[in-house]
Amino acid sequence: MVLLFLFFYDNMTTKASKITEINLKDAKAWGQTTQMGQELILTDKIDPTVLSQRMIRFNFILMALCCKGEAQYRIDKRKQEVKAGDLFFMSQRHIIDEYTATPDFECQCILVSPNFYHDFVQDVKNVSSLLIFSMNFPVVQLTTKEKDVYGHFYQVIREKMTDTHHYYRTQLVKALLLAMFYDMSNVIYRVGEHEPQKMRRSDAIFTEFIRLLEKHYRTQRRVYWYAQQLEITPKHLTDLVISVSKRSPNSWIDDYVVMEIRMQLKNTTKTIREIAEELHFPDQSLLGKYFKKNVGMSPLEYRRG
Repeated sequence: MVLLFLFFYDNMTTKASKITEINLKDAKAWGQTTQMGQELILTDKIDPTVLSQRMIRFNFILMALCCKGEAQYRIDKRKQEVKAGDLFFMSQRHIIDEYTATPDFECQCILVSPNFYHDFVQDVKNVSSLLIFSMNFPVVQLTTKEKDVYGHFYQVIREKMTDTHHYYRTQLVKALLLAMFYDMSNVIYRVGEHEPQKMRRSDAIFTEFIRLLEKHYRTQRRVYWYAQQLEITPKHLTDLVISVSKRSPNSWIDDYVVMEIRMQLKNTTKTIREIAEELHFPDQSLLGKYFKKNVGMSPLEYRRG
């Protein structure tokens, strides 16, 4: 499965005087929004006054298809240009500034919280391909067929979100999002596989770190081990990962492990002891403490929720 979202929590601190945090509650005021609970919003509009006046950072993930007009902005000092037919990503972690858009700018936006994402993601396997793709290609020109696929799912998802009398509304919307991600997965292969771009050394090391993490997170949770495989010091690895992703290696490791535990709890009938053994925790008690530290509730509470 390939997901077209970036989804990890940002544990790094920033100076509030320089960077303004934007949350989903703020996005509800953009206008022309359809929302479901506190964690999913669809909107045809990005409020230019929010993005253009200051450096900002979202605490949610935004994926959008530009339908009309143009926009320009910087993500972590890298200039991006968006025009009609482009799919673009703005995720938490990254700093957005110098945003400008033409008066006729319109887009179909999906805004989702990391928690909502975790509730319907079903596989960790292709996290690294998504992550690397989104970092290297934050703006992608879609084919006519891909635009039609995105637009179709967008309209159906919005329709189902408004059907408050549907008993399985939440489950249905999550299933549609998942189906959309499957259908749109070809974008990654078409663009990422056929349009390789030269990476900086720091980007290349980060990419290799994520690939190693995807393969070994079930058994290896120490930064030292990953640094050994990359033949650099733990400090050097930490500095490089933070410079590229604005997060520490430990934060990435925890996210992979926690996501796997979440999915095992929600999508299997395995006992907590069995999950602990599979992920090489000494016992289920330590897994429970680890999970509660990162999620804020016990594995049993999460499974029952």
